[in-house]
Amino acid sequence: MQKRLSAQQALELIQSSASPWDSDGEDINLQLDSDSELSSDEETLPPPPPQKRARLGSEPSETAKDGTVWREQQVGTHLHVTPIEPYATDGEPSAKARRSIRSRLQSFLCFITIGMLRSIQEWTTQHARHTEQQDWFMGLPELMAFISVVILRGVNKVPSLGDSWSANLGNPRIIATMARSRFKNIMRHLRFDDMLTRRERAETDKFAAISDVWGSFVTNCIASFNPGRHITIDEQLYPSKTRCCFLQYIATKPDKFGIKFWVACDLKSKYICNVFPYLGKDPSRPSGERLSESVVMRLMEPFMDKGRTVTMDNFFTSLSLAQRLLSRKTTILGTVNKRRREIPQSTSQTDRTAFTTQVFSTTGATLTVYAPKRKKAVYILSSMHSVVETEDTTKRKPNTVTDYNKTKCGVDVMDQMVREYSVRAGTRRWPVAVFYNMIDMAALNAHVLYQACFGVKERRVDFLVELAKELGNFHVNEKKAHKEKLLREQPSTPSPGKRAKCQVNHRCKTNNATVRCVDCYRYTCGKCTRVIPWQCQVCSDSADGL
Repeated sequence: MQKRLSAQQALELIQSSASPWDSDGEDINLQLDSDSELSSDEETLPPPPPQKRARLGSEPSETAKDGTVWREQQVGTHLHVTPIEPYATDGEPSAKARRSIRSRLQSFLCFITIGMLRSIQEWTTQHARHTEQQDWFMGLPELMAFISVVILRGVNKVPSLGDSWSANLGNPRIIATMARSRFKNIMRHLRFDDMLTRRERAETDKFAAISDVWGSFVTNCIASFNPGRHITIDEQLYPSKTRCCFLQYIATKPDKFGIKFWVACDLKSKYICNVFPYLGKDPSRPSGERLSESVVMRLMEPFMDKGRTVTMDNFFTSLSLAQRLLSRKTTILGTVNKRRREIPQSTSQTDRTAFTTQVFSTTGATLTVYAPKRKKAVYILSSMHSVVETEDTTKRKPNTVTDYNKTKCGVDVMDQMVREYSVRAGTRRWPVAVFYNMIDMAALNAHVLYQACFGVKERRVDFLVELAKELGNFHVNEKKAHKEKLLREQPSTPSPGKRAKCQVNHRCKTNNATVRCVDCYRYTCGKCTRVIPWQCQVCSDSADGL
């Protein structure tokens, strides 16, 4: 039977040169007692096997409900991930856009092109002739002037449509551009597709009433700008209560009802890179694929394989999406729902100390669990960070949370900018509501392109006013020239025995007139006539010389 000695007893026995056979002939086992402590002189003793196994053991791992294996990491540890070279340049206009933009109007026409305007003109004329009169016509300059009035009404808000032409609240530029009755007439017949084939197309396309024009607009948005490294994806609810099968109700939005759009924005410039509407269940989406993954992959398709990073909220973020994007050289950064099956269950603990951070890693992604306050945690999934570090501040925020806060606001700021000068007005037809949103987005993108191409900073409200002026100039000049032509063609004096009405009305209301002005060719009564004093030729010549 072996006699066990404590470490201190064994050491004393060795130091006294005592022979182990002097103690009743029993072998002495120099095994450390569990409660004993090694002194500095015992470093030469071999460590016990349990401690050796703990020191050489692997990182603790955990398997999630879906089978994903997560390894818990220390904060500040470099993770074993293959870095992707990030996209190096900021967002900039494409080469084609730079060549074509020479004015604000040309910047706007990069998105709503002349071809799109001709299509709207054609179908609007078709509807008017089918429902009203056969000789109804609207020229392309008049349609541009119509859009000009729509933009100006968004800049200068008035209680009702008629107030835009009123003497007290009206805008002089709107009054000079188009008559109120003509504006209402065009609005009544405004159409964006062939009304004769719409029913057939609507069986397979819920967006058929404006899908061709909208598709061209989105294509132009993608082709006119190269976004920077960071792209933000989120939803936009365009306020509307029109009757359509894809109208959405979102209780958390300021306007509860509206048409929902999925939007991808460049973070720095707030340029709208890609957008499409949510029309309900999509039969073309593969079975088993999440809606959120389908939306992100569709929005990011034109911008893959370049090293960009996409930021999104917890509706979109998932581990499978992060791995799909990573295979296309695109990284992800976003909040993730803690109830997802791929999240480790150990992170669901509720009693957390404030300002603490947990880090987990798996193939192609990093999960950061940060507690901004007690019993509350934020989950950040990232494939762009190779190391998670905390700030040297009181809150000790990790860099994943800081980067997410910097890059999450692209779509929200864009929506706020659009709403400030939105052309939205009451309508009962959802294609018109979509057209309003398209004008808002096109004007915002045109402002971004104009500033980037000319290297100037201009207030957006000033840009919109000047854009509206350029849109309406051709129609205003054409209308003015036509009016002068009619005045020139009228006889210099009325027919014998008849008198004309005064066309100046500067000091009168409806006085009769018999002579015309020599400059503007309008009939002028005596009150509205300026009498030139008698003047000799010498004085007249000297006055002309001055």
